[in-house]
Amino acid sequence: MIRKPIVTILGHVDHGKTKLLDSIRRTTVVDREAGAITQAIGASIVPIETIQRVCGSLLKKMNLNLTIPGLLFIDTPGHAAFANLRKRGGNLADIAVVVIDIREGFMPQTIEALEILKKYKTPFVVALNKIDLIDGWKMHEDKTLMEEFALQTPQVQSLFETRFYEIVGKLYELGFEGERFDRISDYTKQIGMIPISAKMGKGLAELLMVLAGLTQRYLNENLKYDVNNPVKGIVLEVKEEQGLGKTIDVIIYDGTLHVNDTIVIANIGDPIVTKVRALFEPQPLQEMRDKKSKFISAKQAIAATGVKISAPELDNVIAGMPIKVATAENLQDVKDEIQKEIDEVLIETDKDGIVIKADTLGSLEALIYLLKERKISIRKASLGEISKKDIAEAEANKEKDPLHAIILAFNAVISADAQHYAQKSTIKILTNNVIYRLLEEFDKWLEEEKKNIEKQKMRQVTLPCKIKLMPNYVFRQNNPAIVGTEVLAGVLRINTPLMKEKANNAEQEGKAITSVKSMKIDKDNVQEAGIGKQLAVAYDDVTVGRQIFEGDILYSAISEEEFRKLKEFKQHLKKEEIEILKEISLIMRKKNPLWGI
Repeated sequence: MIRKPIVTILGHVDHGKTKLLDSIRRTTVVDREAGAITQAIGASIVPIETIQRVCGSLLKKMNLNLTIPGLLFIDTPGHAAFANLRKRGGNLADIAVVVIDIREGFMPQTIEALEILKKYKTPFVVALNKIDLIDGWKMHEDKTLMEEFALQTPQVQSLFETRFYEIVGKLYELGFEGERFDRISDYTKQIGMIPISAKMGKGLAELLMVLAGLTQRYLNENLKYDVNNPVKGIVLEVKEEQGLGKTIDVIIYDGTLHVNDTIVIANIGDPIVTKVRALFEPQPLQEMRDKKSKFISAKQAIAATGVKISAPELDNVIAGMPIKVATAENLQDVKDEIQKEIDEVLIETDKDGIVIKADTLGSLEALIYLLKERKISIRKASLGEISKKDIAEAEANKEKDPLHAIILAFNAVISADAQHYAQKSTIKILTNNVIYRLLEEFDKWLEEEKKNIEKQKMRQVTLPCKIKLMPNYVFRQNNPAIVGTEVLAGVLRINTPLMKEKANNAEQEGKAITSVKSMKIDKDNVQEAGIGKQLAVAYDDVTVGRQIFEGDILYSAISEEEFRKLKEFKQHLKKEEIEILKEISLIMRKKNPLWGI
């Protein structure tokens, strides 16, 4: 038999993913007729009769005879798990719709979605949404999409084509060749792009036709299944239902599930083994996101569909986990097989890298993939709440590599017993329910930490400084010498070694003759003084009138190695500090022309 292809809707926030699905529902429902769209748990089923009615003349024009039983849309596209739901070897979805606002074009979440589809080799089409908002676009209710396009003014058509080919160009940069759906000669080489207005319902017939035609022509083998096959599915959500207790919403993509079947659900530890106590489907045409929706008891659920399962032992189930039916004879084999899927994703090593957490297996795998694309090493990747152990793992990284002292958590929170420990910890914990935002925050943290590390390294070297010993301000000649000093440039710090601009003899050329023992401004001891400051400075191992004189210009005595380090970190130096470095290098190169090069 051929099952319904599973379709997922992806795209950037506010580009119209939810509106598109709502419009598909509204467009395909007519007076609650037989064959209209129905709701499964977590999915919307568009039967073939409805597609034929909606697409009507388009199917005749394209000479397309549909044989698939319909389309199953995963129907809550805003939920983080849906974009990344996986089955062994790929994405749960057979095909995806990437929604792009034609006015805004590519955004971070668009790229994220395309990267994930590319990884799983999932076929997709692009829905170019909000064409009705293009300046000057006029809607014609009784026209097909291309008839309507032909009725637009040349200026509007030109504006559309400009924005269209900007998006085509971005697709090409990511390795995809896109073209308008009606201009494509080979869908195996080009990505179909369908202009739509989800708000006005325009282009939806064309989108349904392309999805049905593509899946029927190119995915036919993938859709074949035996109703007698043991069920395979994915846990969508874990819920508490009044009167039922803990239940799980599951998308079934193979086989038939019956009441009293033994099911195995993958878990972080041992797989969960339980028996189906009851199956539930929504009442026809009910909106599943409405909490008042009621369920109908069912004896079986046939792929591809969504179903609510009531069973014991569901307390520790995690969304996104694979589920399979087992018999007494093959129970251990199924447990081993299903756990292998988890072990392929979870990472736990003693090597260096960051710690990451996620709420679902698919989300974790997507996060791992996107981090590895950025060449970020991962020490540990696991599911569920952030624990004390996770924080300790990240803390262990701090001394080895401060850039690894972080936990990235996608849709995961800190566990109650780890809250206090986390507050005392010095490691960074970033949480977000949108992957691209989490990665943006991580990139920002990395950049700031790198700057902090460089600044710390700079504190370990002598910084550029230029000072003048003020005439008539000698408070003590030696032991230590105390002289009124003006900071001409840079920052003068305690222990800074100093050399003279013009040495008294060749032996002193380029060498430190003293260092700063202490500094006072208005009787207050200070650790450093910036440009323009006048203060009393105590100098070690010199006598005023012998090694140093009133009016002398002194520079910080920087070693050749320190000079090279400062050049490496020059983005953290002020303009006058860079000028002092140049002056110091000229002094040093009188004796050694290659100094610091």
